Amino acid sequence: MDAPRAVGGPAPVPERAALEVNPLPGRCGICARGEISARTRPSWEQALSELARRHAGVSYVELSDVAFVDVAGVTALAVTAMNLPDGRVVVENPPPQLPRVLEMFWPGLDRIEVAL
Repeated sequence: MDAPRAVGGPAPVPERAALEVNPLPGRCGICARGEISARTRPSWEQALSELARRHAGVSYVELSDVAFVDVAGVTALAVTAMNLPDGRVVVENPPPQLPRVLEMFWPGLDRIEVAL
């Protein structure tokens, strides 16, 4: 429960969206934590760009600790996968909106495999 605020006092500052992305140990891929939105998109796109540079057949994107991904974040992932020279991206444990957005906008995209 929020602490009471004095009348006329400063409004609470909303928490800033955060995204932490690290390499997956032992395999080609990244593990993300937080949310993927307008505030965190530059970090997300940078991580995807680095993933594409290291891609070797199959790359993994672990999202079990991602609470939310917006349509632009899914778009960045789809574009990254489509631009790979070969292979695929396996997205593990994504938030529920990610597979829905992929199915809506890229229904035949075989470069991304979603593993729930």
